[in-house]
Amino acid sequence: MDTTETLKRRIHTAEELYSLVRTMKALAAVNIRQLERAVASLDGFQRTIELGLRGLFRHSQGSELAARLAPRRAPAAIVLGSDQGMCGQLNEQVAQLVAQSLPGPQEAGSLIVIGQRVAARLEEMGYRIDVPLPVAASIAGIAPLVRGVLVQLDAWQTAYGIDRVEMYYAQHLSRAAFEPRRVELLPLDRQWLDALQQQEWPTRAIPAVTMDTGTLFSALVRQYLFVSVFRACAETMASENASRLAAMRGAERNISDRITELTQAFHQTRQMAITEELLDIASGFEALRKQQ
Repeated sequence: MDTTETLKRRIHTAEELYSLVRTMKALAAVNIRQLERAVASLDGFQRTIELGLRGLFRHSQGSELAARLAPRRAPAAIVLGSDQGMCGQLNEQVAQLVAQSLPGPQEAGSLIVIGQRVAARLEEMGYRIDVPLPVAASIAGIAPLVRGVLVQLDAWQTAYGIDRVEMYYAQHLSRAAFEPRRVELLPLDRQWLDALQQQEWPTRAIPAVTMDTGTLFSALVRQYLFVSVFRACAETMASENASRLAAMRGAERNISDRITELTQAFHQTRQMAITEELLDIASGFEALRKQQ
């Protein structure tokens, strides 16, 4: 049986671990709120891009401009996961969606993978990672990461003629839920472009286009890609923190139960020790009384 000193040390260790878990849970909750606000802030940016496209389509047919982005050659894929563990099945589910959607590892196109954990899982499946990237350490690091991804896509488009891009990430649904999602970034969705073209301009001030329509369209598409990849990064980071929050809640309950068990064992052991000491005193007193 453990001594009271041993149980004291175990209780102290469990309490320190409990405090650490509570801190990690609080950090995950704060990160989720910040990332949710970041995702919400993208809605205005997205609307501005759509307004730009609608204004452009008043001077050029959207289908004609989109034809420049029609897929002709090899595809590329962006896969987003996590660098750290304790996020449930996030990386496994994203990797499984990649395996279900892309051709076999030997036929798959170029891969940009953000997150060491999901990259390791894809490599186990046989996929070759062309550009492995770390997850942004904070919200401030998402924009530089996205710019680096777009620069890499531009380089591939120039070198290999890549004009079809798919993206796989974890869409954040709630504080403790997510689902893996596949999005086709390029070519642009024709139905979406047609719907934009059919919408009326919201004011009487009709926009004027003073630059080459092809150049303007390419610039708007680049901003659209930036917003889409930024949103996916933020959603995946929020999903990671949501999974970690759920894991920390479970760990918190388990540690709390363990502390209760250890505390009960400590009190029981201490009571037994006190009882033994009292019995020893009583036995000694009886022996002394008989001698007298």
